[in-house]
Amino acid sequence: MKTIQVKLGERSYPIYVESGLLNKIPSILSDQNDGQRWIIISQYNLMELLGFELQADLKNAGFDCDFITLPVGEAAKSLNEFSRVISQMIEMRCDRSTTILALGGGVVGDVAGFVASSFMRGIEYYQIPTTLLAMVDSSIGGKTGINITEGKNLVGSIYQPLGVLVDPVILDSLPQEEVIAGLGEVIKYGAIRDAHFLNNISSWLNNIDSFPFEKAVMRSCAIKAEIVSLDEREGGLRRLLNFGHTIGHAIEAHLGYGKIRHGEAVALGMKCAGWVSEQLGILKNDENQLLSDIINKLTLPILPFMDPNTILSFVKKDKKIRSGVLHFVVLDELGKGNTCDTVPDEMIMNSLKAIQ
Repeated sequence: MKTIQVKLGERSYPIYVESGLLNKIPSILSDQNDGQRWIIISQYNLMELLGFELQADLKNAGFDCDFITLPVGEAAKSLNEFSRVISQMIEMRCDRSTTILALGGGVVGDVAGFVASSFMRGIEYYQIPTTLLAMVDSSIGGKTGINITEGKNLVGSIYQPLGVLVDPVILDSLPQEEVIAGLGEVIKYGAIRDAHFLNNISSWLNNIDSFPFEKAVMRSCAIKAEIVSLDEREGGLRRLLNFGHTIGHAIEAHLGYGKIRHGEAVALGMKCAGWVSEQLGILKNDENQLLSDIINKLTLPILPFMDPNTILSFVKKDKKIRSGVLHFVVLDELGKGNTCDTVPDEMIMNSLKAIQ
């Protein structure tokens, strides 16, 4: 079994990556089972696909395991749903020893992680990501959160799991468009940290049917683990992981959550960020074109007209603004991300030319 360490001192934890790992979870977690309640937080369709079998395996191995489901989509990331989960856990007689298993994509991981961070002032949890995007990004690093009307993930915490359990075989059960959307985040890692990996991704995308997902997941997880280990609370280096996200989040908010997949919005946001990098005179034209060509190998939605002023208004609410300054992630070159705090508002609005 391949293991990647997120090195955070006493809060360090492993990322396990192996095809077929889902069936081994009871044995992996056996040392952590001290008779406490285990709660799988998931969605009902995922429980039918994976969760009920996992729950049965855990019960057969001596785990006291129950489950709570969330609605599908960003609607789950609300204060109402957060409150409902907490109430259900109290009804199930959960206590400070309870351990949560977050079985799902980024939405489930964000909500379950936030529940874990706040229930009785913090309980233990594991991430079991079921989408490519969650496997390579949202399940790692401890970011949890829910949405409010004013923006995405504006309420949340950084709260590390005890471990991340990744089974790439799960991707075989997903619609291809979901998998392709997650490839936006995979491209991001190459763009900000590893040009060789980016070139490999470009080559692999020429035949999606033979795309080596386990290899791509391993490298993506390793890059994120390295960055999080060096900068847990996003004081500097970790900001690079937001490449494409500033405008990507604004696109999601403008269109309405759930109207576009997060990975698709990030991919489009990366095209905008590449354009901004070139306009600032940082990224060479041919490198920006190569990045755009790689992103174009994904099947991305055709966007309706978006008002640049509305996009800018959402950007102004971005979490990456500190003391009124937006730390916009740019590329010095392919494989080398950086941040810039002098991107003009007009340039951000004009960057939509790259995607419309």
